[in-house]
Amino acid sequence: MSICLITGGQRSGKSQYAEKLALSLSPNPVYMATAHVWDEEFHERVLRHQQRRGPEWTNIEEERWLSRHDVRGRVVLVDCLTLWATNFFFADGAEADVDSALDELKTEFDRFTAQDATFIVVTNEIGSGGTPVNDVQRRFTDLLGWLNQYVAQKADEVVLMVSGIAVKVKTHPPTPPVREGR
Repeated sequence: MSICLITGGQRSGKSQYAEKLALSLSPNPVYMATAHVWDEEFHERVLRHQQRRGPEWTNIEEERWLSRHDVRGRVVLVDCLTLWATNFFFADGAEADVDSALDELKTEFDRFTAQDATFIVVTNEIGSGGTPVNDVQRRFTDLLGWLNQYVAQKADEVVLMVSGIAVKVKTHPPTPPVREGR
């Protein structure tokens, strides 16, 4: 099992980088789409993403319960944590308590990534732009920031996308040297 987290701002090239990485690792990767379609404009965005992918992808639409899908032995692209967290934050039409939503997200993420698979996870750095102007935005920014930190700690690799350029932030831990017997 391995986890690669790809983060960055909106339109930084995260999804395209993640898709290319997944295809370099598997001829038939899984695309786990977490989006809830809120309106027509967002529906158009989803369609553009779908059109960019070819028939080699196994597409799964899942707004919340990723772990109910068996992806053992597969390369899985989860796009994205931001939308996934939104689905928990606004569950049942109301804003959730941040701590409760975070606990639920961590538990579900751990269940999902306990499978023997390669996970490529896309997220947004929404907290890089300053303090949001209202309480709901601040609480969601906190939720996603803490979720991103949690996933980054578990990840073997973290990539920050900056204007379409991948910057490696974290790579696999170094292999300790083999000690020779005396």
